[in-house]
Amino acid sequence: MKANNKLLIIIFSIILISCKKEENENTNSEKKTKSDYSQNINLSILIDLSDRISPEKYPNQTMEYYQRDLGYIKSVAEAFSDHIKSKRIRQINDKIQVFFNPEPSNNEINSISKKLKIQIDKNNVNNELINSITSTYLNESTKIYSLAIEDDTYVGSDIWKFFENNVNDYCIEKDQRNILVILTDGYMFYEDTILIEDNKSTYITPELIRKNGLNTKDWSKIMTSKNYGFIKANNDLSNLEVLVLGINPSKNNPYEEKVIKMYWSNWFSEMKVKRSEIKTTDLPSNMDKVIKEFITQKN
Repeated sequence: MKANNKLLIIIFSIILISCKKEENENTNSEKKTKSDYSQNINLSILIDLSDRISPEKYPNQTMEYYQRDLGYIKSVAEAFSDHIKSKRIRQINDKIQVFFNPEPSNNEINSISKKLKIQIDKNNVNNELINSITSTYLNESTKIYSLAIEDDTYVGSDIWKFFENNVNDYCIEKDQRNILVILTDGYMFYEDTILIEDNKSTYITPELIRKNGLNTKDWSKIMTSKNYGFIKANNDLSNLEVLVLGINPSKNNPYEEKVIKMYWSNWFSEMKVKRSEIKTTDLPSNMDKVIKEFITQKN
């Protein structure tokens, strides 16, 4: 009888260990799947091709603003390439792309931008493709800026409308880490999208900042008490991370940079953006680390 009891205990123990092992394997498999998803990057770049990039209208002796943009784009492409290289082939399912809003009237620019829509997965990945990403992005983006400056017919950039109508469809994929990099000077204005609701608007300009009295030391109190800011363009962007690069405030108002950044940060908060950073224009060599850490999450 005792021998039978011992046998039953041994059998029960084996079954228990086996079940526990299976449970752990299932848990690890689930964690692995979620980890694989989190490693998949859907990276978008929204370029403001307004007259802010004009070397004639806004010259800069240290480095022209369009050249800074190109340096930022190079860092973004390098970060994306490094991300791909860090993954196992079976895990790769990543995408990088460029957008404008509205689309430039120059068909050549639109044609070039198609070359910048690159999707890499386990079926097409190879060293040649990975190593060509940075050079492709730098070369083709240089052509885009050159054409835009040469045309000298800047149509502006409707960033607000992009967030209202396009960001969900263009920049957000399920089970991916969605990142949007915006290259802009921080001022938002487009003639066909001028809306005002109470003290909120779809635009921000130096004139508006001055008109609203946000050029004094009390700018923060005024902005908060009167609820100045952008009109909310989207209800739920909780699966999107946004990095804004190139904020270039007017030198006429010492508080301009803080006002612009608060407009943007409050806007992102209202739209439930998962994570955001807003950076003032600087040399690409100084911004390289900031850009790469945001994309690779090494911060």
